[in-house]
Amino acid sequence: MTRSVEIRAPSGETEGTRSQILRWLKRLGESVAENEPLIEIETDKVTVELASPGSGVLREILKQEQEEIAPGELLGRIESGAAAGAAAASAIAAPAVVASAAAGTAGAPARRERRAGAAAGELSPAVSRLLRERGLDAAAIRGTGPGGRVTVEDVLRGDTPEPRGPGPREAAPRGAGAGAEEAGAGADAAGEIRRVPHTAVRKRIAEHMVQSLLRTAPHVTTVFEADLAAVLADRSRRREEFARRGVPLTLTAYFVQAAVAAIRAVPEANSRWTDTALEIHELIHIGVATAVEGTGLLVPVLRDAGSRDLFDTALGLNDLVTRARAGELSPADLRGGTFTISNHGVSGSLLAAPIIINQPQSAILGVGKLEKRPVVVDEGDEEKIMVRPRCYVTLTLDHRVMDGHRANRFLEVLVHTLGAWPA
Repeated sequence: MTRSVEIRAPSGETEGTRSQILRWLKRLGESVAENEPLIEIETDKVTVELASPGSGVLREILKQEQEEIAPGELLGRIESGAAAGAAAASAIAAPAVVASAAAGTAGAPARRERRAGAAAGELSPAVSRLLRERGLDAAAIRGTGPGGRVTVEDVLRGDTPEPRGPGPREAAPRGAGAGAEEAGAGADAAGEIRRVPHTAVRKRIAEHMVQSLLRTAPHVTTVFEADLAAVLADRSRRREEFARRGVPLTLTAYFVQAAVAAIRAVPEANSRWTDTALEIHELIHIGVATAVEGTGLLVPVLRDAGSRDLFDTALGLNDLVTRARAGELSPADLRGGTFTISNHGVSGSLLAAPIIINQPQSAILGVGKLEKRPVVVDEGDEEKIMVRPRCYVTLTLDHRVMDGHRANRFLEVLVHTLGAWPA
């Protein structure tokens, strides 16, 4: 006796996000065990694995790779029961028999025709569009998706179209006029291009940036300079102790602690704007912008940063950054931030303005590259030039939330906290 087990998109952690099928990890007719990874789902924040809800044979796939899905949506079905094993063996064996017969009769051309025929009816809209844009034939590409389906990644890995030989230019459609000809000439002059489809994460980042900067908050940036001599001395003193306890001590931990002090002095930096009131958060949840190779920018959130000492801050940051770079963050790790820090200086940037505010927050702290700079200092009645470790810090704020003098007060407290770090 067999029964059908539904495969549905997760509806909890992905609520409020956009999701799409990144890849099926099993093909139609293949056996799958309960809790075995079955689908990779890419949300606008992270990639998560969906485990199989039961054991049996993957019998039906309703949502294809690169297609968007909704929370709780039906994605496919698994056939479980005694007959499932035999059905799987039959489904797997049949293509092998057909392929063997084709090899003995029609040879390679027949195989190509059959593959093209199967692919033509099963291509997703994204794949079809990409094939047209690149001038490729689905029959020339080996599909790695379920049942040999051609995926977007297969097309991107496929052969590039052969350059067109010299020939007469195609005439522009009647009524198109000189504009169409100029556009065509411009495209020819640009040469060949390579199209890289946007991932869900990249599309969401783009939408968020435009929405925040152009349609929501009037951005203003104020710039201060911080002296980190005291912080570096403390870090040098504590680093081995933290390492023995299994935690690296980064400068970001100090910036989190200083940001907490500044938020306490200027609570509106830890708020959100609404049409009727400014909602100031009592708890401080600090997001830390983290660049992840191949994914983009993620902002995992350090919960209740206001209650953490330096060690607990470093411990929490290390956990979040390690899991971010390993692709192990959950959507919940990226939600609920009330303030954000972007340490863009780690990649060499001295100053960035404006840094786009992470809506619905009201401000974001930017930290530039740490470098030695000559500074005029007072020693008694004399002025001397000394070399000091310094960096630029910026606060980009929603000007609806606070005025310039409050933003300057925030950075004043932040810079003082860093410069007077206790020895």
